Amino acid sequence: MKNFIVPIILINVFLNNSTLNAYNSWEKENIKFQVDLKGEGIEIPKTLYGIFFEDINFAADGGLYAEKIKNRSFDFPNPLTGWIPFGEFEILNDGPFEKNPNFLRLKSPDHHEKHTGIENEGFFGVSFEKDKEYRFSVWAKVPSDGKAKLKVQLTDPGSLSESQDMGSSYMEIEGKDWKKYSTLIKAHETVSKGRLTIFLVKPEEAVDLEHVSLFPIDTWKGHENGLRKDLVEKLDSLHPGVLRFPGGCIVEGTDLNSRYQWKNSIGPIENRPLNENRWQYTFPQRFYPDYYQSYGLGFYEFFLLSEELGAEPLPVLSVGLSCQFQNKDEKAHVPIDSLQPYIDDALDLIEFANGDSDSYWGKVRIGMGHPEPFNLKYIGLGNEQWDTLYTQRLKPFVKAIKEKYPEIKIIGSSGPDSEGRTI
Repeated sequence: MKNFIVPIILINVFLNNSTLNAYNSWEKENIKFQVDLKGEGIEIPKTLYGIFFEDINFAADGGLYAEKIKNRSFDFPNPLTGWIPFGEFEILNDGPFEKNPNFLRLKSPDHHEKHTGIENEGFFGVSFEKDKEYRFSVWAKVPSDGKAKLKVQLTDPGSLSESQDMGSSYMEIEGKDWKKYSTLIKAHETVSKGRLTIFLVKPEEAVDLEHVSLFPIDTWKGHENGLRKDLVEKLDSLHPGVLRFPGGCIVEGTDLNSRYQWKNSIGPIENRPLNENRWQYTFPQRFYPDYYQSYGLGFYEFFLLSEELGAEPLPVLSVGLSCQFQNKDEKAHVPIDSLQPYIDDALDLIEFANGDSDSYWGKVRIGMGHPEPFNLKYIGLGNEQWDTLYTQRLKPFVKAIKEKYPEIKIIGSSGPDSEGRTI
């Protein structure tokens, strides 16, 4: 047995006369504690610590999600955000994907020595590494039902050499029906702030492009719609007990329209609609008007990542409240008697994660490639929300979930500090 001098730390103590007197006495003398170094303490559950993922500062698109192309479906409010077009082109909005209707048409330039094409700036640059391969893919067609040829190029606009071409591939597009085309490009230089450039090589034929994509071949676990291997390896090294997703404030949204909606984040990635990121407008000193969520990193991918990290998944859903800091008027929130669609979203999510092939949402998960359930045990309802606005809305969620899924543990919010009220 040994004696140790231990500092006393008071956390969230309501000070009254007795605690003040005790604190004063601690100041006058050292308190001695006996610590048994061989004694066994209580077991710490693995779920006490883990990862809280928040899509802020381009943490998803441009970060953990390995996609290198910004605005790959031309569906930002400004359809050419992230793109530099040249030559003859136009944007049309009757494409093959209902939730992402825009597409780009490249047309013949007005001179045989001119070029038509488009260049993407990526997320603060399109980065690529020497001798590594990248998968370029695009949905395309030739409106005249003929043939067109594209040159796809990894470009270094800052190169001082004769050529800016740092790796390229040719692609032939044929027919008037939309098809997915792909090719591999090997980079022969390392560039951190490059671009992806697409040239129309056969100018006699126009070509339509939709969902332009560029991924490294070497993603985490080799997933085609994958995550950055280097970043996930760092997450994996933390040995997290839990992975909370898709974030905090993005669950609420600046308003209800911009809240994260999990059902929009599953299914074919080409048809996952764009969502305005809640962090776009928050800080004028760090303003990103091009901050949108492609939902390419969606709930299915979050569940899969949790499984591969050996962490319990902890999805967090909206309870019908937009951000309380940004919305002081109660009209900004869903009335209590109109919450049923939000409650259904919570129940459907549990079915998506754990349901079998006889359930609607279980069948959706199986169709996406995961026959076994994700074994969801926890669900979060609301983020940094408090007082009666929150508790009145939380109660019907708790009631519905406990009735249908009594085994699911519900995690609420006490607000942004320890003084928030819960049920």
